[in-house]
Amino acid sequence: MTSAALLEKTAIVLVHGAWHGAWCWRRVLPLLRGAGVQSHAVTLTGLGERAHLLSPTIDLHTHIEDVIGLIETEELQRVVLVGHSYAGMVITGVADRLQREQAGLLVHLVYLDAALPRPGDSWSSAHSEDTRQARIAASQSSGGLSFPPPDASLFGLSGADRDWVNRRQTPQPFRLYQQPLQFDAARVDAVPRTFIDCTQPALATIAPSRVRVRSEPGWNVVEMATGHDPMVSEPAELSQILLQIHRQACA
Repeated sequence: MTSAALLEKTAIVLVHGAWHGAWCWRRVLPLLRGAGVQSHAVTLTGLGERAHLLSPTIDLHTHIEDVIGLIETEELQRVVLVGHSYAGMVITGVADRLQREQAGLLVHLVYLDAALPRPGDSWSSAHSEDTRQARIAASQSSGGLSFPPPDASLFGLSGADRDWVNRRQTPQPFRLYQQPLQFDAARVDAVPRTFIDCTQPALATIAPSRVRVRSEPGWNVVEMATGHDPMVSEPAELSQILLQIHRQACA
């Protein structure tokens, strides 16, 4: 297959992090599509415009199915899969399943300032005890259903950007916070992978991922001098990084 054919057949799929929705990619999608790349953003169940579906049954596997459902419905043949923050858990689960069932469909995994689990880890595993207890306590006001979003200033946003994100954030389903993810690490590691490290300011809960990608083989690490929501704060730079990864996946 020619490079031109590969470029046409290779899509970018964007998966948002906690408290967000597909809305957070609003500044990125036009740039990717304007470059001629088929691009999709999924909203995970219970969040964004799907917040009305919030229920106690939503777990990590629900969100894995959300992403696989988009890939299958759009009949995508080659995918660069991008997971932001919490969605590092999600894309790891997606990769484990698709590598088992449709090896070759995923051509690159991009962990965007994201959680990076080991087999048996939960999203909470890499968090400090103070963070874990604070989130557990915050979930009690909803009876353990969800926990509320932080102020977007935590992500390095200010002014109109901070206000825009604050208006749109929705509570995060809680059941998945402490849910372990079992997967075959060798199967997931067989997919080329990049970690995008957002360094100014660096979000504390991502620190374990930053250490791992610099101490384990197989990682391409790209730094961005911006905060945890680069799709909002630096959409043009982020888009160029993703387009470069897309081009390399099609070379």
